[in-house]
Amino acid sequence: MLPWVQLDSAKIPDDGGELRLKQRGQEFSIMLGSNELMNSRLSGSEEALATLSWEKIKDRSKPSILIGGLGMGFTLRAALSILPPEATVTVAELVPAVVKWARGPMAEVFKGCLDDPRTKIHQGDVGELIRGSKASFDAILLDVDNGPDGLTRDSNDALYNSRGLRAAREALRPGGVLSVWSSGPDYGFTKRLKDCGYEAEVVNTRANGKRGAKHVIWVATRR
Repeated sequence: MLPWVQLDSAKIPDDGGELRLKQRGQEFSIMLGSNELMNSRLSGSEEALATLSWEKIKDRSKPSILIGGLGMGFTLRAALSILPPEATVTVAELVPAVVKWARGPMAEVFKGCLDDPRTKIHQGDVGELIRGSKASFDAILLDVDNGPDGLTRDSNDALYNSRGLRAAREALRPGGVLSVWSSGPDYGFTKRLKDCGYEAEVVNTRANGKRGAKHVIWVATRR
């Protein structure tokens, strides 16, 4: 078996640790310490984040989508594959190196989706972008950290607490959807969504189609 080779590393702001990009043959992995945050062979649940969200807003002619976290681009690619030509997809990525990796060693994984005219890259904190937006998006897709139980940055918790959920609700247009990816269930988060003015649906999905680790996606419609 081929050994893993580390290609690069990057610091996460606010003492969030260090991301490491590794490669083994055609496979890529992004690690935080001993935790694998994402792998180029496992994309099913990230793609589901986009498709489940689009089902809720597919009647809109010029949808504006915000994706929190570029990752390996699976959510972005899935969104672009189903969105109409007049759509806009803003991707907020905190770590500049992740965008560099997407255009460099992982270019084949991204398959040119960063050059799609519907794609806009916002380098910065998705939470700050949300808090500065009012009725701007039809859907907000959060694939940030490991879900509501933050792993990489304590400040990510501000996305998922009541204040953060209300800010996201204000950033959504009426009837818009907030979708959240998580590595596991969080029953308190479901209740928090409902308390903050959402109709919340919990969807169980797999990392790789019908196989792989079980993940959770909340699809929460603004009331």
